[in-house]
Amino acid sequence: MTQFNNVSVVKQGNVFFDGKCVSHSVMFPDGTKKTVGVILPSTLTFNVGVPEIMEITSGTCRVKIGDETEFRTYAAGSQFSVPANGKFVIEADEVVNYVCSFGDA
Repeated sequence: MTQFNNVSVVKQGNVFFDGKCVSHSVMFPDGTKKTVGVILPSTLTFNVGVPEIMEITSGTCRVKIGDETEFRTYAAGSQFSVPANGKFVIEADEVVNYVCSFGDA
């Protein structure tokens, strides 16, 4: 899927890590929410409250979820899941675009 139809977009952006990660919230008619965003080249650690599915839509990154010791590579068209109250470290050497779904992991 390359676009979302019949949604509302929150105009105020979500800016994290001094602008290294920026997203916008997309609200669906059924009440679910996703964010559509970009991560600039950096290494970032995210702590999550609810389960998340991160779909990489462009670029390539390396990710460690929870207490994993090794990074795994994710490229456009791939996704990874993070459990509730978990964390992940993402390393991006290039611009990475993503869609994050909440409560689905």
